[in-house]
Amino acid sequence: MVIGKIDYINLLPFYVYLKKVLSSQEKQALNFYKGVPSQINHLFKKRRVEAAVVSSVVSEKYRCSDFGIVAKGKVLSVLLCPGEEKEDLESNTSNILAKVLNLQGKVVIGDKALKIKQKDCIDLAQRWYEEYKLPFVFARFCFWSRSQRYQKLADNFLRTKVKIPSYILKKYSKKSGLSRKEIEEYLKLINYRLGVKEKIALKKFLKKKGTLRKR
Repeated sequence: MVIGKIDYINLLPFYVYLKKVLSSQEKQALNFYKGVPSQINHLFKKRRVEAAVVSSVVSEKYRCSDFGIVAKGKVLSVLLCPGEEKEDLESNTSNILAKVLNLQGKVVIGDKALKIKQKDCIDLAQRWYEEYKLPFVFARFCFWSRSQRYQKLADNFLRTKVKIPSYILKKYSKKSGLSRKEIEEYLKLINYRLGVKEKIALKKFLKKKGTLRKR
């Protein structure tokens, strides 16, 4: 297996799970092919990796599982802050979400967004929920080949209750500047399963994304 890795806190449970099920060689590949969402999207589209959690705007063209990154309301890690309109270079989906919601400002995503305490920043997942009463799907686990194996991997992860070891929480706390409690509280906001409502929400978002080109 060659899986791309987005080293964000929201995927910590998945990578803790992978450490238990991948071979040593597969773990080496996982740590080699890592980057921010936009970089992993690029690696996946170029087939440098067989599978990855890719942005929703990329996922529509590929075979994907029901495992993804979902927010049912606020998410804290995808913000639009006051200032000159500016996209986050690490993102694909969140930049488009701001446009779909007809909002202008500075998009900030990922672990760095979690450290922003500005009350005047808009939580884009929360705003999406207020607008459509639906969760928002930021990304999906998709694959090029060996689809049965990757599908099984995703299904097994969704059935597993993952406990993140203290030493890993400590490592990410030091790396991100967030306390262990802040990390644990943040992870409670993240869902990983795409059910009926999530698929309806994803379809709505992708349809609205398509209308942006016509404006």
